[in-house]
Amino acid sequence: MAQLQGRPVLLVGSVPLETATAVFEEVSSKLGPLAKRIPDGETGVRKDWIMWQADVLKEAKGLEPGSTRDLQGGYKFILYRAKPGSAVEFGPLGYAAAAIGSYQEFKRARAGGKVSTSTRFQVSLPTPIAVVLSFCEETSIQAVWPAYEARLKKEIEEITAAIPHQDLALQWDIAVEFCFILESPEMAKTIPMELLAASIGRVSEPIPAAVELGLHMCYGDPGHKHVVEPKDTALMVELSNRLFADIKHPIAWLHMPVPRDRDDVAYFKPLKDLKLPPGTELYLGLVHRTDGVAGARRRLAAAKEVVTDFGVATECGFGRRPPDTVPTLLDLHRDVAFLD
Repeated sequence: MAQLQGRPVLLVGSVPLETATAVFEEVSSKLGPLAKRIPDGETGVRKDWIMWQADVLKEAKGLEPGSTRDLQGGYKFILYRAKPGSAVEFGPLGYAAAAIGSYQEFKRARAGGKVSTSTRFQVSLPTPIAVVLSFCEETSIQAVWPAYEARLKKEIEEITAAIPHQDLALQWDIAVEFCFILESPEMAKTIPMELLAASIGRVSEPIPAAVELGLHMCYGDPGHKHVVEPKDTALMVELSNRLFADIKHPIAWLHMPVPRDRDDVAYFKPLKDLKLPPGTELYLGLVHRTDGVAGARRRLAAAKEVVTDFGVATECGFGRRPPDTVPTLLDLHRDVAFLD
């Protein structure tokens, strides 16, 4: 990464503007070449990450509603269970349709000179276990997981058949793995890290070589608060190293969150054990609107005690923020990118 031009900037996914075109144009005007990839903002029904997949579970074959679960931030989930003796089968998930539609807007923005020809269109996707664990009763996870995984692979095939590979970047949103499994000793026994990594490896198989692939490590953002506060980067490093081994596709980037109050070197120290493949960019989510450049400077200084070559980002997407805060938040990304 060339530091003379500023550190590169990664946008994790959601940007709460009205349309994908508005996202492409606003991001490009604010960040220019600092953002190598631009997501469509996950606008409309997708603004709350996977919540819109509730309707997909409702229409799936072989499932029936069961109990419910509440989550911080006012989120409520209907949990489904597998019907005895019935095979679970999913129809379209909606990710391919959304990506293909947004790419048309991306092309128009690029043709109009609003987006650089070197910028890629970024599609952020949940891992299969993210949706299955969020919307299914624990006793049905193992029955539903392979079915959702199979359908998600088809969605990737549809996306990569419709969008030129040199224009496309895909990202796995890896959040539920930390929030509800790996940080819970009992759940980690039931669903160990090797199973999580293997699943992400399998759904990465259909991704063509020319399509970029990135990994977004996340501890959640419901109610603007982590579901679990990471003690440090150690668990993220451990899963990342396993994914580097299990995913056969080259990894273009890896993103890790940095809590606002973690400007201590101890948080970043496990990054010394990160086996980052050649050519893989590291992004640290140390940009926080609440403490601006001053806070980012402290977190950046601590990170530089351990790693020096990294880009900058927020911890999570912008989806739950007021739209009128987006321009100043993008300005903050640019300012932080040029900090020493």
